[in-house]
Amino acid sequence: MPKLFVSDHPLVQDKLARLRDKTTNPQDFRRLMSEVAMLIGCEVLKGVRTRKSTVQTPLRTAAASILDQPLAFVAVLRAGLGMTPGLLELAPKASIGHIGLYRDEKTLNPVRYYVRLPKNMKDHFTVLCDPMLATGGSASESIHILKTDGAKNIALLTLLASKQGVARIHKDHPDVPVYTAAVDQILNSHGYIIPGLGDAGDRLFNT
Repeated sequence: MPKLFVSDHPLVQDKLARLRDKTTNPQDFRRLMSEVAMLIGCEVLKGVRTRKSTVQTPLRTAAASILDQPLAFVAVLRAGLGMTPGLLELAPKASIGHIGLYRDEKTLNPVRYYVRLPKNMKDHFTVLCDPMLATGGSASESIHILKTDGAKNIALLTLLASKQGVARIHKDHPDVPVYTAAVDQILNSHGYIIPGLGDAGDRLFNT
């Protein structure tokens, strides 16, 4: 599939196995979610614009490449909140945005209830954090919201995706790459990824 990156890093896959494990407690689940986001985030952030510069080492001047674009990490509430701490370890100066959506249990369509984004989104390299790409409806709507606010450079970072969800993003937003730890094949009748890892928000917040 175009614009799909599935991490095969051994650390990512080991941590994903523990995220899937139903015996993993909420404290470890939070830590693992943050760590997977950070590891895959290194790949996502390869797309950030840089510029040539120089630095003075203790011995002489050296050529350098430094970031030349502001970063925005946008969490889809509520489970996306578990991914931003890991990304902030990589880029602590990044701005943070929030998009609040919930899924109508009958239609499975996303319903918007809160949006707060950084200013000048058109200038930012934006990472949308949505841990479970199931039907793709919430992520697609979130990307639409970002684009409406002016965002031009968007990447979707998710812990686990479904084949259907990836196809939805590629159809609705072919310009947006998807980064994930794994792609599961099916959804159940309630729109949950199978085998998946359960409800990421409930496991993250122990609710």
